[in-house]
Amino acid sequence: MSEELAVELKSATMDFPILRTGPAFLKELLTGRFSLKDSAPTSFRALDSVDVQVSKGEVLGIMGPNGAGKSTMLRVIAGIYAPDEGVVRTRGRIALLAGLGAGFQRDLTGRENIYLSGSVYGFGEDELYDLVPSIVVFSGIGSFIDKPLRTYSSGMRARLAFSLASHLNPDILLIDEVLAVGDSDFRQKSKDRIQEMVKGDATVIIVSHNEPTLRDMCDRAICLHEGKVDICSTDINEVIERYHLLSKSSKK
Repeated sequence: MSEELAVELKSATMDFPILRTGPAFLKELLTGRFSLKDSAPTSFRALDSVDVQVSKGEVLGIMGPNGAGKSTMLRVIAGIYAPDEGVVRTRGRIALLAGLGAGFQRDLTGRENIYLSGSVYGFGEDELYDLVPSIVVFSGIGSFIDKPLRTYSSGMRARLAFSLASHLNPDILLIDEVLAVGDSDFRQKSKDRIQEMVKGDATVIIVSHNEPTLRDMCDRAICLHEGKVDICSTDINEVIERYHLLSKSSKK
């Protein structure tokens, strides 16, 4: 893997098993009479021989219709999933932002969640103590930092999650639709923060269907379709147009 690269996928392939359910399958399971005439597939190919290289300091956008493999690709890069075939290489510490505060505990306060999540990334209590004021100010949640997460709105959870992850200074920041729930002011703050990180050689990969976000933040974008890279271009509008075309065809 070249020193200039932060992420590299070579022929990365990921299959998920398709579980058989329902009364008919339960009857087969209990009687031992499994039908062999059914040639239905037993697995779903979420990623199909994906080749992607992301340079240090690059912001890459990912688009694609539902089920195209976007979230799976992020989780493969993060090391949550191991590909069934191919190779995935990364360089440096990775932070994954997926869902509205994924990994947070709803009965803990925002402050307690910062310490819990930070410890997972290897930060000590003293380091996190110094970071908390800045994290709170950036997130804009104010006194809610000492209230249980279950009292937060979806936007508050997303702002806290992004603020925490970006303050942990990851080498690779993976964002899965989290910025979509923020207001325009927070999106601008997030953009500015991402640009600061990129200047320090951090690499950012964003899964989003928010076209202004992709146009404003990304150096390059790809569109996934049925687990494959359909298009990759520095012309973000070209990728967006291709996404719309694929989305229309998938609905027919």
